[in-house]
Amino acid sequence: MRTRLSTEQRREQLLAIGAGLFAKRPYDEVWIEEVAEIAQVSRGLLYHYFPTKKDFFASIVRAQRDQLLAMSEPDPALPVAEQLRAGLDVYLEFARTHPDGYRIVHRAASGADREIQEIRESGMAANAARILDAVRVLTPITEVTRLAVRGWLTFVATMILEWLDQPTVTQEELRDLAVRTLFAAVGVTP
Repeated sequence: MRTRLSTEQRREQLLAIGAGLFAKRPYDEVWIEEVAEIAQVSRGLLYHYFPTKKDFFASIVRAQRDQLLAMSEPDPALPVAEQLRAGLDVYLEFARTHPDGYRIVHRAASGADREIQEIRESGMAANAARILDAVRVLTPITEVTRLAVRGWLTFVATMILEWLDQPTVTQEELRDLAVRTLFAAVGVTP
């Protein structure tokens, strides 16, 4: 039996179902018909919200990215190391409690077309800007610093994906490793 939901609730339901499917299977192995069946809606209704499968996937990636950015907004009143720890705690907790969403943003999107990659890239750029703003009080921002921060973000994303697949260290150990690695990469002591 179909459940009546508001437009926004239905959209969110479809995005959540899609997030779960795309996190577990490659893009080509997820079918719109399956999403509609799970949601107990017609395929036409799903296409009303998302005109194409690519639009649907892009909306999922964008929603997961935006949720991560909102949740990890830094507190500039904290010292740099504490800002970083707090942001990583939120990010790691999100990854732990929303592994599908995290995998979509960092695994599935990396193999997608240019538009989808740009959504992911904008999230990485926002995080890089946040980190550079924070470390600016510890060191001058140079091209080497920018490169180190961008490389560090890729390192952390890969490290978290490994941790989600095989959690052999604690969340705190992972966070502390990430903090030490960033400060080493930009050449400062917190």
